[in-house]
Amino acid sequence: MKKLLFFSYLFSVSLIAQQEGSTTFLAKFKLPGISIRAIEVTDANTLWFAGSKGRYGRIIDNKLEIDSISYLGRFPEFRSIAYNGEFIFLLSIENPALLYKIDPEKSLGQQDLVYKESDPKIFFDSLAFFDKDNGMAMGDPTQDCLSVIKTIDGGDTWSKISCKELPKVEAGEAAFAASNSNIAIYKNNIWMVTGGKKARVFKSEDYGQSWTVSDSPLVVGGKMTGIFTVDFYDDKNGMIMGGDWEDKKNGKASKAVSGDGGLTWNLVAPNDLPGYISCVQYVPGASSKKILAVSTEGMFYSKEAGGRWEQIEKKGYYSLRFIDKQTVWVSTFEEIAKIKLLNL
Repeated sequence: MKKLLFFSYLFSVSLIAQQEGSTTFLAKFKLPGISIRAIEVTDANTLWFAGSKGRYGRIIDNKLEIDSISYLGRFPEFRSIAYNGEFIFLLSIENPALLYKIDPEKSLGQQDLVYKESDPKIFFDSLAFFDKDNGMAMGDPTQDCLSVIKTIDGGDTWSKISCKELPKVEAGEAAFAASNSNIAIYKNNIWMVTGGKKARVFKSEDYGQSWTVSDSPLVVGGKMTGIFTVDFYDDKNGMIMGGDWEDKKNGKASKAVSGDGGLTWNLVAPNDLPGYISCVQYVPGASSKKILAVSTEGMFYSKEAGGRWEQIEKKGYYSLRFIDKQTVWVSTFEEIAKIKLLNL
């Protein structure tokens, strides 16, 4: 498919240095009509993204390239993206779920379909790699367990893990494709999070061979309640955030931390903002106390391991990924931006 490359007209790029309190906007990229929840930093100068209407692309040295993928006459909705150090992978959400492999050394418009799953209940939420060879994606249940697929050959082939090998889910338990951060990986550890009627953390220490499950104290009971995002600083210190999408200002039970590798979780800042959060990330190269989080309600920063937060940006975003401890990419509906964090 012909590559689309725009710097004006429909897709626009703004290189700016706009300071707002604790942030400076370095660049903004407008993508009209496209919702972007999946972004992936591959190096200091390159961001890959995937979004709605089959759209995907990259930003290299502040130059935007965008293309689209269609399958049997329709455009898939992408909510997950991952990089294994060699190839980019895009995963769509609904039936049929489609997983594409892309060589970043080639021009856009060239991709290989490496996995397809057809099921009326299929809905994938997140995708990540442990290393060059081992990767995993998770989604909502089609039977009585989460849908989990894995690769051990660098993404060339993928297989679905049987429900016999996975913990059972509770009635009304699923996940949210809010920011491609339902999965956190540290070395050979993986954590997957759920919401709905239950909000739990599924953990494996052996690349998904065996699993343990922990309850969380986050709000549950509604269709849009529970854990939306997870990140781990190391094999012990982790954070889950989420809340109630229909009551976004409510921070009573929207965030919790673990100091034992996700076995137990404790609420933090239970009567304070932020409420609903769709993506949380530890600040790389900093201590485990420094955390950044975003949602449609804005951007929030904690330097006290989640115990206290300050809102540093009013504009809302779906997802974030760090370039370094002071520079971060963020995405939302119709926009991707590069932000410099100041005095944090």
